[in-house]
Amino acid sequence: MNVIPCSIKTLKGLYDISGVEVGQHLYWQIGALQIHAQVLITSWVVIAILLGSVIIAVRNPQTIPSGGQNFFEYVLEFIRDLSKAQIGEEYGPWVPFIGTMFLFIFVSNWSGALLPWKIIQLPHGELAAPTNDINTTVALALPTSVAYFYAGLTKKGLGYFKKYIQPTPILLPINILEDFTKPLSLSFRLFGNILADELVVVVLVSLVPSLVPIPVMFLGLFTSGIQALIFATLAAAYIGESMEGHH
Repeated sequence: MNVIPCSIKTLKGLYDISGVEVGQHLYWQIGALQIHAQVLITSWVVIAILLGSVIIAVRNPQTIPSGGQNFFEYVLEFIRDLSKAQIGEEYGPWVPFIGTMFLFIFVSNWSGALLPWKIIQLPHGELAAPTNDINTTVALALPTSVAYFYAGLTKKGLGYFKKYIQPTPILLPINILEDFTKPLSLSFRLFGNILADELVVVVLVSLVPSLVPIPVMFLGLFTSGIQALIFATLAAAYIGESMEGHH
């Protein structure tokens, strides 16, 4: 069975996907390194929004939280509950990772609907939500794969690889391919949904530029939040699965 060649081919395909381009794009050339400027700019904006919000909300922490502090404590509690439900009692060390994924994706998705990216003119291409680009979603999916391999190896050592021959060695090729297709599934699901949502809004605005697109935009905000939740839930579930064994 050509399991290893298939796995290598899958990884190569995931790498090649990151080079897929639709339309024109703005690049920065730094030496021999070519940087996708549009994604970098919008990602910096999202990171600035997250850091700025946290700093403003908790600059004067109170014993009895209120306002912004109360909101962020609620978000933290939500992420802790999500992590605990998927990972189990050893969820603690993984809360920062799951929380970072959830918050970055959530704010990135919403930025595509709420921030007026289109009014910023670039020499080539246009700005959009970071998760509207396959490079970003692949960059989020690959650390998730590394995380669940690390979690399994840390918990079980080399015994982690026994899961590939459970419940029967006949499933070895399928179990191996499953781990290599997880990042593909994560990246394409997020990328496809966000891209489709923005395209629908753009088309409706061009056809009926009055009040008709507004309900679709609100629906887009809802689905954007759901996509962030799905990504974070699956990431936590993969980590929990690798620590507990084959399900």
